[in-house]
Amino acid sequence: MADEQSQSQRMAELEGRKQSLLRQILTPEARERLGRIRLVRAEFVEQLELQLIQAAQSGRMQLPITDAQLKELLTKLQTQQRNTSLRG
Repeated sequence: MADEQSQSQRMAELEGRKQSLLRQILTPEARERLGRIRLVRAEFVEQLELQLIQAAQSGRMQLPITDAQLKELLTKLQTQQRNTSLRG
């Protein structure tokens, strides 16, 4: 029982840190868009958030990421997924 509590507490702390980083990386509009997408594709958004954090920390993206930039990135990812599924 204590292990479950400590694990859930660690998960909550990690989620809090991730959300804090996303507040620094994304504009409010971009965060709102991700929130809406999460309702439909939660796993995709989780992976995308981690990729955005890694890109921001490595300096590969100009910050903050605007809603327009996020839409452009989502379009590219969607095109890549379609191409991959058509080949597979």
